[in-house]
Amino acid sequence: MTLPAIITTMAGGFIFPFLLRLIWGKMCEDWGSIGGYMAAGFIVGTTWCLNHGVGLMVQSGGAWVDMAFAAGAGLFVASALSGDNVPKGLTNLLFAIIGGTLGGFILSLL
Repeated sequence: MTLPAIITTMAGGFIFPFLLRLIWGKMCEDWGSIGGYMAAGFIVGTTWCLNHGVGLMVQSGGAWVDMAFAAGAGLFVASALSGDNVPKGLTNLLFAIIGGTLGGFILSLL
């Protein structure tokens, strides 16, 4: 993998949890449950289009990385660095790994 591909892949992996942490909670606070649905559509849809549609994230070989892995790892690191509840973050990271594995398995069946 070339250096530009590594940089764009890392940037693509950073953008998703960054936007989740920055925007999702505020949309839910301001607009309630409809804000959560809107955040899901805007944040997940936009970052998926950037990473996979535009090609910001480069996947080479047979390896794949689901967006749940990026979200789980990124949000755990953000929680740990900001002093939030780390054991809760570990639980969320575990479920993100399970969800990402399940999502990748289902996609491999296609």
